[in-house]
Amino acid sequence: MSKNPIINAFSASTYIILVVTITTFVSQTQKNKPDTIFAPITFLSLLTLSVAVMAYLFFYQPLQIFIEGKKKTAVNLFVQTVGVFGTITAVFLFLLFSGLI
Repeated sequence: MSKNPIINAFSASTYIILVVTITTFVSQTQKNKPDTIFAPITFLSLLTLSVAVMAYLFFYQPLQIFIEGKKKTAVNLFVQTVGVFGTITAVFLFLLFSGLI
């Protein structure tokens, strides 16, 4: 990914928005159909994919920097990315609970 924590955090948020949008669309088309074994398989597969994508977005660059021996820089990038992502999440929560969205 990038060495910019803002880009990393917004990429994670964009991924989440994309997954939720697709899941919502697909679930609307499946309302009148009975559940099958494929529903839990699909959602566990999506969970596994999401964990891998988030690990890449949050950990790849810090790990590369850490391996180069720049431990403080690696930790700072990780903490900043999590901080920006936390701020984005807080904004979504505020908008949700305030009734603006």
